[in-house]
Amino acid sequence: MKPTFRPRVFGDPNMGYAAQMRNGTGRFARSITPSGSRHSDDAKATLARIVRKSPEVMVKVTGRKKGAKHLGAHLQYIGRHGKLAIETRDGEQIETKADMDRVADEWSDPLYWRQGTTVSAVAMVFSMPEGTNPETVKQAVRETAELMLGDNHDWLMALHTDTPRPHVHLTVQAEGMDRKRFDPRREDLFHFREAFAAALRSRGIEAEATPRYTRGQGKAGASMALTQMRAKILSGASKVPTEADVKQAREAMQVALGKAQQPAFVSKSRARWDDTRRRFEVAAEQLDKTGNRADRELARDVRAFLQERPTIETVPDRVLRKTEQRLKAGREREAQQPQRSVASPEKEQRQPQRQHEPQPPKRTPPARRR
Repeated sequence: MKPTFRPRVFGDPNMGYAAQMRNGTGRFARSITPSGSRHSDDAKATLARIVRKSPEVMVKVTGRKKGAKHLGAHLQYIGRHGKLAIETRDGEQIETKADMDRVADEWSDPLYWRQGTTVSAVAMVFSMPEGTNPETVKQAVRETAELMLGDNHDWLMALHTDTPRPHVHLTVQAEGMDRKRFDPRREDLFHFREAFAAALRSRGIEAEATPRYTRGQGKAGASMALTQMRAKILSGASKVPTEADVKQAREAMQVALGKAQQPAFVSKSRARWDDTRRRFEVAAEQLDKTGNRADRELARDVRAFLQERPTIETVPDRVLRKTEQRLKAGREREAQQPQRSVASPEKEQRQPQRQHEPQPPKRTPPARRR
């Protein structure tokens, strides 16, 4: 017993669809595959961007909004309570709270019978390093959303420039036109990153979307909640450490004392990085054999890249290294402290025992005469 379908309030979706057909963009772009990758980017260009440290794009799911009230509060946040305009899929702008609440009700209306448990929208963030043109980032996010979501899911976007890193908040309606729900997983986010990086490169901005292990980095990203809690601790607003940090510190202490071993994924990460290093070395040798000057320069950059990263460092490795440094510093402080001299029993026996001298008797005061 599904409720009756309600048409969209803002704009006509056929207008955006016709514009894509006319301009050859979105799902009609010939050079883009459904997975989000472009055929024009060959392995050599990707290798050059990796070893020359091109900026890596960031795509993250920041939360899932349940019900109209939760979604309306989120739209108020990304719109800075009316100070910033929120763009719709069709390019229209939403500025007032009434319009935001109307969108929240529209997206949540088919789910009113399960409003407390069903996700109405998925919130995502697309970010680039400091110095990137914010308007270009917004255009790249729009192209990525049109490619990856198409016309099945409605979405809204808002550009934020209040931090050094320009970023765009993309909010996607969870239930699509085909009744399939939008629930991006790790592989889906990787495809979003690839499409986002390709859209930026098509606009003249160097960007890449590669896994961490291909760059020799083993530090995984933390959730937004954990990042905000750590920021409060560093700023002094809170003095209570997070449960994740306390757990990592305890495990690292056990490993440093020889009472435990590191997790299995640490050794797997090292093995995977060793395999990646061998592949990069083989690629450098093949580039040297081509006789092309540009290929020889790329081979030199590949070897310099590998020399800077002899091994991979995961989060447990980093915590263990800091723990071992603290233990070493503590042992050095104990060794530098002067040791107390303890007298031997023989010396105590040789020392003459002191005899207690008799104390003079106490004199009683004379009685007073009356």
